[in-house]
Amino acid sequence: MNSKQVQRIKTISEYHRLMELPKPEHPLISVIDLETITYSPGNEPRSLVFDFYSVSLKRNYNAKIKYGQQEYDFDEGIMFFISPGQVFGIEVNKNEKLKRSGWLLLVHPDFLWNTPLAKTIKQYEYFDYSVNEALFLSEKEETTIISMMQNIEQEYRSNIDKFSQDIIIAQLELLLNYADRFYHRQFITRKITNHKILNRLEDILTEYFSSPTLLKNGLPTVHFIADKLNVSPNYLSGLLKTLTGQSTQQHIHDKLIEKAKEKLSTTDLSVSEIAYELGFEHSQSFSKLFRTKTNLSPLEFRQSFN
Repeated sequence: MNSKQVQRIKTISEYHRLMELPKPEHPLISVIDLETITYSPGNEPRSLVFDFYSVSLKRNYNAKIKYGQQEYDFDEGIMFFISPGQVFGIEVNKNEKLKRSGWLLLVHPDFLWNTPLAKTIKQYEYFDYSVNEALFLSEKEETTIISMMQNIEQEYRSNIDKFSQDIIIAQLELLLNYADRFYHRQFITRKITNHKILNRLEDILTEYFSSPTLLKNGLPTVHFIADKLNVSPNYLSGLLKTLTGQSTQQHIHDKLIEKAKEKLSTTDLSVSEIAYELGFEHSQSFSKLFRTKTNLSPLEFRQSFN
C-alpha cells in the first residue's frame, strides 16, 4: 500500500470519533462490540496505523484481509493482535455493505505505564506476527476471550478506585496468557498447514545450500527464510519451537552441518575451502560451530571416515 494513504490514529478517543462511536468511558482503554459500529469506510482500500495496542476478535466480517499468502473466511472466531506502529489494511467488497460482529480491545501504552506489563507485553510474540498469522478459536476458546474482554469493560465502567487499574491489568494479562496458550494449541492442531511449512522450510534450505547464492550471500538469515514462507520471523520461530523444539536459526545450522559433513566425507577440500563454500568468511567460525554441533572438529570428523 502507498505510504501516503496510511492514516495514523494516535488516541483511543480519536478512534471512537472516526468510527462515530460515543466518547470512550476511559481515555486509555476501550472494549468495543463491533456490531455497535455503523460507520462504513467506503470501498477504497485503506491502511491504518494505531499508536496503541489492538486485540480483535472478529466474526462475519466481509472485508478482505489476507493472511500471508492465504485468504481465510470468518466462519470461525479469528483473533489478531496489533502493536503500536504496525500498518494494516482493510478492503471492503465494492458490491457489499461492510458487516461486522465480534469484539475489539484497545489499550494505550500509557495505561500500562509503571506496571510490570509495560515490559512483559513485549514478550508476547504474537504482537509481532502482524495480521499475517491470525489465531483461530474454537467456540469454547472464543467464549473465554469474550468473557475476559467483558470483565475489563465492566471494571472500567464501574466507579474507578485505587484497585481498578491493577484489576484491569490482571485481566488483560490473563487474556494475553490464554491467547499464548491458544496459539501454541494452533501450532499443534493445524497439522496439515504447519507440516507443509516444515516441508517447504526443508526444501528452501536444501535448495539454498545447493545453489551459488550461498557462496554469494553467505548463510541464509531467519528473515530470508520467513519471507520465503510468507510468515513473520517470530511466528515461524514459535511454530518451529512448538513442533520441533528448535528455532529457525537452529534449523539453518542443522542443514549447514549436514552439508559440511557431506563435503568433509566425500571431497578432498580443505576445511578453509569448505568453510568458504558454506558462506563463512572465517574458517575459525565454521570450525567453532561444527564442534558445538558435533563435539568434533571438522578434521576429527573427516579422520573418523579414514
